[in-house]
Amino acid sequence: MINKQAAQAACCLLKRTSIIMGAVVNEMRYKIIPLVLIAFVILLSGCSSGNGAVEESEISSASPTATEAPMAARVNGEGITLSEFEAELGRLQSSQLELGIEAKLEEQQEQVLNEIINQVLLVQAATGQNFFVDEATLQERIDLLIQQIGGVEALQDWQTSHSYDDQSFRNAMQRNIAAAWMRDQIISTVPDTAEQVHARQILVREENSAVSIERQVQAGADFETLAFQYDPLTGGNLGWFPRGYLCQPDVEEAAFNLQTGGVSAIIQTSYGYHLVQLIEYDEQHPLSPDAKLFLQHQALEQWLEERRSESAIEILI
Repeated sequence: MINKQAAQAACCLLKRTSIIMGAVVNEMRYKIIPLVLIAFVILLSGCSSGNGAVEESEISSASPTATEAPMAARVNGEGITLSEFEAELGRLQSSQLELGIEAKLEEQQEQVLNEIINQVLLVQAATGQNFFVDEATLQERIDLLIQQIGGVEALQDWQTSHSYDDQSFRNAMQRNIAAAWMRDQIISTVPDTAEQVHARQILVREENSAVSIERQVQAGADFETLAFQYDPLTGGNLGWFPRGYLCQPDVEEAAFNLQTGGVSAIIQTSYGYHLVQLIEYDEQHPLSPDAKLFLQHQALEQWLEERRSESAIEILI
């Protein structure tokens, strides 16, 4: 019999860990911007339409000229400067060093470049929908941020410690606001309900144990009663979940293919051997906050993938 701690861990591992829906740009900050700053920028991104003239940022429209700054990449004609890329790379490396995370230089470079490109795509789409961050709106956001962080000096100290000057910080804030606005447009398409199932499982490590349980169920034993023997805390209850939510697609597929009360055949995964019972099915069941967060992240990822496939992206490093 699998012990209670292992059963709980396996059950928890089945559910996808939801990724915090900060803007892609906030994920790009590699935990460098303190949580108060991240939360505040996200909150402020929805406070105003911010339409107006946009100040030129470091990610600027750039046609090749003899005096052009070195570029790391171009996205639909907009240049990502090499200096910006290197600054972001340095912030990532400092953050990972502080957190004790080891990564190869090539992996770090790819991560930084991909995330800046994602940010640019979001900002371009926001511009295409006539969303602009004017100087007054930007200053309003920064003034409120100053209040939150504890004053001008506190913000300046933070900027200095993270290799920002006033202009590069304003550029980053401007882009963050626009990218967050576009992110919100994308994730707002996720409904509050979805096709979902409510299921429970029995998970064991040994195939012989799974075969024994299967035979007991076939002989008429109550699945729920058996489930509590192997997971006394939750009885193997997986709760309600939509398609794509579980880390083990075979378990999920089995649950969606069952009739109410039905029990699956034995399913082998990296966690062990599963038997799944469908408790309930609903074509439009309210999403839990965690499930909706997952679907919002999925929608954002799909949008970025599609936008990348449609875009002209040149990598110059």
